[in-house]
Amino acid sequence: MEPSPQVKEREGQDGASEGQSTPSGAPEPLVREVSALWEEYLDSSEVGADDDFFALGGNSLIGIKIIDRVAEDYGVEVSVRDFYLAQTPARVAELIEQGRAGP
Repeated sequence: MEPSPQVKEREGQDGASEGQSTPSGAPEPLVREVSALWEEYLDSSEVGADDDFFALGGNSLIGIKIIDRVAEDYGVEVSVRDFYLAQTPARVAELIEQGRAGP
């Protein structure tokens, strides 16, 4: 059984979901934020919710940078393994939501 992503308490974040959820279960605004984060690190003009990290030119160094940024911005620690298996912004957003929800 895989452990859930770890959550660090962060000041000013209540973890409440807002807006519509995507088919992945993550709120659409969160998916857009994760997509924008990927655009920043992948030097891409537009990353869609279901775009594949590796197909966009992602590599291990970029992945680690994004994972660190997710921990910093959302207070959720996503494992390298979970990040690479997720492969899309929508699924990474879902991991963030799972981490916010707790065990």
